[in-house]
Amino acid sequence: MKQNILVRHPDDLTVSWAQHIVNQHDDNTIVANVDVVAVDIGTTTRVCVAVGHNGPNTLPNRWFVKLPSLTWRAWLITALPRLLQTEVRFYNELAEAVPLSKPVCLAAQSRFGRGSTLVLADIAEFDGVPSAASDTLTFEQAALVVEQLACSHARFWNSVHLDPKYRWLAGPIRFLEDFLGTALAVPLMKRGLRLAGTHIPSTLHVPAIHYARHRRAAMRFLSDAPKTLVHHDCHPGNLFWNNNRSKVGFLDWQLVRIGEGVSDVAYFLATALSAETRRLYEAELLVKYAQALADNGVVDVDNTQLAQRYRAHLVYAFEAMVVTLAVGGMMKLDCNLELIRRTATAVEELDAFSALPI
Repeated sequence: MKQNILVRHPDDLTVSWAQHIVNQHDDNTIVANVDVVAVDIGTTTRVCVAVGHNGPNTLPNRWFVKLPSLTWRAWLITALPRLLQTEVRFYNELAEAVPLSKPVCLAAQSRFGRGSTLVLADIAEFDGVPSAASDTLTFEQAALVVEQLACSHARFWNSVHLDPKYRWLAGPIRFLEDFLGTALAVPLMKRGLRLAGTHIPSTLHVPAIHYARHRRAAMRFLSDAPKTLVHHDCHPGNLFWNNNRSKVGFLDWQLVRIGEGVSDVAYFLATALSAETRRLYEAELLVKYAQALADNGVVDVDNTQLAQRYRAHLVYAFEAMVVTLAVGGMMKLDCNLELIRRTATAVEELDAFSALPI
């Protein structure tokens, strides 16, 4: 019988708790001590712990633990759509099928009414280097990410929504998340625009509010496309690299869902590139994405249509960053404002709101 590893607070990360997790991997290993190294509170409470044990080198000594957020606003906005529970289920049921580098999962558990706990190996244990949310990527790094996304999207292209194993990705929890997003769209957009100040050009205020008022129709349009598995939160802070940045991995799968592949590309390019780099290379990166899809068996992609869908999906990247600011406590303020500036620039320059039939 699987032992209970659910905890609610960093103070609950005890030797006994860690021993339950270690027992799932090696019955002969004894945990001697557990020390909390760092605590970061955002959409979840993220705790880095050092675990002293006498086990093999394959069992890491530094763990990354995700718990429900200790910030009430972030907890409220993530608890109803069960975002941490979604990530737990991703690691338990789906992660092995996704052809992308991910952290090693040591334990993942969720119980209705009891919360969720996700325990990952600290990526530093395997020479991983995390990005910061406001990192600015080079063209070469962006090309690598886009090609990896295409590989993963191709794996599930026009099939994930037909597989009974993955129906939960579009189940009641996703409908609840979409309902909340639509119900709160206008007040959160207005608050976010006000808080962002000059980071968002005034010319975007009217179309942004118009979009928020017609968000349901916009979401229907954005979902009317070939379906695949998407990360849906692919900004620089959810990436990690090897030491020379020649390989990339993907973190934070709370928003994983069924959607259109180019939505990940739009979200990524709008948040990860400087305006100058994006202007120079976004067309080339979209061609690379289409070519990587073709190399992995997806041959029915029209590049002109892909570019139009890319423009439309930029709007969600903008909304996500503005709503993050409006809710508060979900991302460091300086990072949030920088990503708002980048996404707003992309939306304005490509006239993204006009790509939506609302």
